[in-house]
Amino acid sequence: MSITKIVGKVFESRQRELERHISDGEALQRAVLARLVSEAKDTEYGRNHAFSAVKDYDDFVKNVPVNTYEELKGSIDRMRHGEADILWPGKVKWYAKSSGTTNDKSKFIPVSKEGLKRMHYKGGFDAVAMYLKNNPQSRIFDGRALILGGSHSPNYNLKDSLVGDLSAILIENINPLANLVRVPKKKTALISDFEIKRDKIAREAMNKNVTNISGVPSWMLSVLTRMMEISGKTHLEEVWPNIEVFFHGGVAFTPYRKQYEELITSPRMHYMETYNASEGFFGLQNDPSDKSMLLMLDYDVFYEFISMDSRETVPLWAVETGKNYAMVISTCCGLWRYEIGDTIQFTSTNPYKFIISGRTKHFINAFGEELIVDNAEKGLAFACEQTGAEVLEYTAAPVFMDQKAKCRHQWLIEFAKPPKDLSQFAQVLDTRLQEINSDYEAKRYKNITLQPLEIVVARQNLFNDWLKLRGKLGGQHKVPRLSNNRDYIEQLLKLNR
Repeated sequence: MSITKIVGKVFESRQRELERHISDGEALQRAVLARLVSEAKDTEYGRNHAFSAVKDYDDFVKNVPVNTYEELKGSIDRMRHGEADILWPGKVKWYAKSSGTTNDKSKFIPVSKEGLKRMHYKGGFDAVAMYLKNNPQSRIFDGRALILGGSHSPNYNLKDSLVGDLSAILIENINPLANLVRVPKKKTALISDFEIKRDKIAREAMNKNVTNISGVPSWMLSVLTRMMEISGKTHLEEVWPNIEVFFHGGVAFTPYRKQYEELITSPRMHYMETYNASEGFFGLQNDPSDKSMLLMLDYDVFYEFISMDSRETVPLWAVETGKNYAMVISTCCGLWRYEIGDTIQFTSTNPYKFIISGRTKHFINAFGEELIVDNAEKGLAFACEQTGAEVLEYTAAPVFMDQKAKCRHQWLIEFAKPPKDLSQFAQVLDTRLQEINSDYEAKRYKNITLQPLEIVVARQNLFNDWLKLRGKLGGQHKVPRLSNNRDYIEQLLKLNR
C-alpha cells in the first residue's frame, strides 16, 4: 500500500465536514462572527467598539466601522512594538509585510498564532483534502513537496518577532515533521536574494522525487526554467516522473497556463488554485472542471462584501451572482471589517463559489470603460489562443491624450512567445474586450472616445528587472496588471529603452 493511501485517512473526516459548505453557509459564518467577537471582547479594540454588546450581525455593523489599513495602522504599529491585547488577545509576534500593488508604502499584516492554525495551515490541509477526494489514485505523499517561500527579517529588534513574506512566516512556523517531505531545506527557502535562491532551489530539488509543487505561478516558472537549464531536460516529468499537481495562487494562472502545459506534458498533471493572501486563507478550487473557487466559511474569517455598483455593504447571505464586490474581512489576526483590496464575483450561492475579478484599485476607468483584471485576463487568453502567442507578464494604463488629442489604452507586454503579427494580436484583444465589457465597447464605438489599444513589446526580463530595482523580486510580489494612472507604466517604459 502506498504511503498516500495510509496518510489519506487523516483527511477523511475533514472531507465530510466540508460538505456543510453546500447548505450551511450562513450558519457557518454567523458562528465565526460570534466566536471572533467573543474572543476579542476584552481587547482594546473590542472594548472601544462594545464587542460585549454584540449579539448578532446587525449589532456588529452598528458598532464597528469598515476599515482600511490607514485606520488600523496606529494600532498595528503598537502591536509591532510589543503591546498586547490591542486588536487581538495577547501579543502578536509575526507580521506579513505587503506593499500591496498600489503604492510604495509597506503594510504590516498581523499574523497571530490562531491565524496560522485556524486560517493559513487549515487552508493548506483542506487543499490536500479536496485534492485527494478528487484524485483517489494520488500518490502525493510518496514523494516530496517543493514549496516556494519569501524571506523575513527582525521586527523592531523584538525577541522572536519577525516581519516578512507570508510564505516565509508559514515556512518558519511549519510543523518540523513537514520538513521531512518538503524541499528545499529551510535555510535555502528563506534566502532573500531570489536569483541566488532560484539557483539553489533548482539544484537541491532536481534529484528529489517531487510529486507536488506550491507557489506563485510566475516565480515557480522561473525556478522550473532554471532547473531545466541545469538538467538539460525538456519536460519536467523527465526530472520528476511522479509530478502530479501544482497548488498555485497569488496571481491569475491564465497567462501562464500554456507555458506550464508545454513544460509538463504528463497526462497525470493537475492544477489547483488557492486564494491565500497575507490577510487570510479564503478560497480553494474544489472542482477541477470549474475555474471558480469555494469560499472557505468555517475558518476564522467573517466575510462582508461592498457592491462596486451601489457601495452597499452586505453579509455573505445577501450576495448575488454576477456582481462585482470588494471583499471585507474580520479575522482572528485582529483585522476588523477590513477592506483587503480584492474584488470578486460569485458564480454560485449554493455553495458559495467565486472568481477573483481584480483589485479595488486595479482597473482602468479613465473614460468610463470600467475595465477590470478579469476582463484583461480573458481578453489576453483569447488573443493568445487565436494567434499562438504566449504572454509572460503585462501591465496596462490609459493614454489620456497624445499629440493628436487621441485617447487609448496602452499595454506593455512581455511575451514568452510573441505573435507573428502584433497588429493582429492587438486587434483580436481589442475586439474581445469589447465583447466581454459593454462599457469598454461603448467607449470604443466609432473610435469617438477611445482609439484602438496600443501594444508595446517589453524586452526580455523587463518586469523582473523593475521588481528587482524596487526590492520586490521573488516572494509574493506581483506586477500591477491595470492602473488608472501612468505611474507604473512610465517607470517600466524608461527601463524598456
